[in-house]
Amino acid sequence: MNMIEKAVLEPKLVNKIKGKFFIPAYQRGYRWEKEHVQMLLNDIWENKDQNYSLQPVVVKKLEDDTYELIDGQQRTTTLYLILKYMKQVLPFIEINFSLTYQTRIKSESFLDSLDENQKNDNIDFYHIYNAYQAIEEWFNDEREDKNLKVINLYKYFGERVKVIWYEVDGKVNATNLFTRLNIGKIPLTNAELVKALFLSKDNGITNEKQLEISTTWDTIEKDLQNNKLWYFLTNQSPKHFATRIELVFNLMAKKKVDDKETFCTFYYFIDQIKNQESSINVWQDILSYFLILKEWFEKRNIYHKVGYLVAIGKPLQEIIEQAQGKTKREFENGLDKSITDALNLSKSDVLELSYENNKDKLKIEQLLLLHNVETIRLLQDTSQFYSFDNHKRNNWSLEHIHAQQSVGLNKQVDQQEWLRLHMESLQSLAPNNNNNRQIVNTLITKIEANIDNITKVVFDEIFHEVFNLLSENEDRSYIDDISNMALISISNNSALSNATFDVKRNKIIEMDKKGAYIPICTKRIFFKYYTDSKDHQLQFWGEKDRKAYIDSMIGENGNLLNYLKAE
Repeated sequence: MNMIEKAVLEPKLVNKIKGKFFIPAYQRGYRWEKEHVQMLLNDIWENKDQNYSLQPVVVKKLEDDTYELIDGQQRTTTLYLILKYMKQVLPFIEINFSLTYQTRIKSESFLDSLDENQKNDNIDFYHIYNAYQAIEEWFNDEREDKNLKVINLYKYFGERVKVIWYEVDGKVNATNLFTRLNIGKIPLTNAELVKALFLSKDNGITNEKQLEISTTWDTIEKDLQNNKLWYFLTNQSPKHFATRIELVFNLMAKKKVDDKETFCTFYYFIDQIKNQESSINVWQDILSYFLILKEWFEKRNIYHKVGYLVAIGKPLQEIIEQAQGKTKREFENGLDKSITDALNLSKSDVLELSYENNKDKLKIEQLLLLHNVETIRLLQDTSQFYSFDNHKRNNWSLEHIHAQQSVGLNKQVDQQEWLRLHMESLQSLAPNNNNNRQIVNTLITKIEANIDNITKVVFDEIFHEVFNLLSENEDRSYIDDISNMALISISNNSALSNATFDVKRNKIIEMDKKGAYIPICTKRIFFKYYTDSKDHQLQFWGEKDRKAYIDSMIGENGNLLNYLKAE
């Protein structure tokens, strides 16, 4: 078992830090700059009466009150300098710890004197002196009373601001541990700290039980390395997690994504784990919690409904709470209601949504995502699951199925590419269109004559002529309706923007062949899946196409009907 796991682990208020800290030769000197020092002070000050946790301080006891400071030198030195300044302002303030350096014997006396004449003696003194000056500057801000700031900060140090005291086993090789900590092999995250609570030497758990916990821990971590499971559970990128099991702990601790208290998850578990019995009970709770999530992941109906709710921003913690004490049917009915409540739309509301309204855009995106999710869920005789991992690893936008204007096509190179692509569509149209063959051929000739030296005026003229040929001759009021919207990734959207339906269709087919992730309903739109074969035409997105598409959502057997509120 790793020696760092056989440790004493506890939160410790800054004013309760006591002892003599020995900084060994394997550590570099003090290097914090002004911005680091004042950022720490600002964070603590702005947090006021809320709990504030500093990164762990890793120590190894050498004798009664002397510790080798393995990790946390920069923070500990800065805290010492802050207390040093506050004591200068208000002498009753106590400093209960000191720092000595193996390689710089005079550092202890310099920390005591902070003599400006010595600041250039070595690089450590230089940074220490500048840090002290940054502290003095921060306290001397004329907008607030200095003495009051000192009193309040000292109060926070005694009541709210904590370090996580991590005292490793006396047999550990401190040099090796320092190296492993500082190259990231043992990042002291919430997960590693929680693990240490279970495997520490004073919680009473037997070695056999600790080995079982450690083995199961690794199994859970391996399961969470599956991106399909990960992105079912969360919208957060795994790159923000050193170990993925921390997500489970955050969920149990009800930690919010934007919570500024970095170690609130650790504090939640340290309150739960007091002795052998509570340690075992908490571990069983963790295991049960994870197995429930994994079961949801494996059940198609629950997977799609929970996954959708998480994707549109409903906290998974709320869904877990709603599941408590419910039968499977009651739970699924509750999920349906949650989706209905999140959309908060009737059938007529859906038809009135407009891309021009910013608030409506979000609703349209949510509806189209649900349409894609439900399309997969309702497939018969399949083991296919909607790919939330692909969905969340892309940024999405709404694409007009039938574009309406040449916005953004101001560069000649973009105009030439647009003309080239649409000339191909016109050439395929000409042989099959007896009534307009001459018009099509004339337009192709016009494009060929102007494409090399196209001007904005001529391009706009050709643009409208092409659209009139590749569109139905009808009112364009539908342009911003949901019937003319598809979900497409932003990276793919740039390749489709402002193109006619036929060009977009060819682009979609090309991207699909190359393996690009295209949502199932978007593919069905451009493959004319929704339209009866007797009504097929591939050049434009017409009225019959739009009606069939809307019917697939909110028609008599539409995928979204069950999630719309009554009129």
